[in-house]
Amino acid sequence: MKKPGFVWAIIIAFTFFPHIAIVLTDSARGENRNKLPELKLASVDINQASEKDFTKLPGVGPELAKRIVAYRTKHGRFRRVEDLLVIRGIGRKKWKTLKPYVRVEQQARE
Repeated sequence: MKKPGFVWAIIIAFTFFPHIAIVLTDSARGENRNKLPELKLASVDINQASEKDFTKLPGVGPELAKRIVAYRTKHGRFRRVEDLLVIRGIGRKKWKTLKPYVRVEQQARE
């Protein structure tokens, strides 16, 4: 028996926060129906991510991941996610695909 409250919570979450990707773990697939599923945000801070982290994103292979990290190393921190558009291999279409999965954390002031 499905709980309608949970379904509505997911619908409301996607309505107000469409940019957040939610990944359900194995416990949410019905192995333990009495517990609420664990939800994990699947987004990457592009100023901290490694090449390996970037390759987990949709449409990003090892070569593009290397270019992103090389650009960041040469030019410094990204100020906003739109800055990815200057990297060869990331056009508008790919950027729209990546947008829900990437973020730029504000740098802590010292």
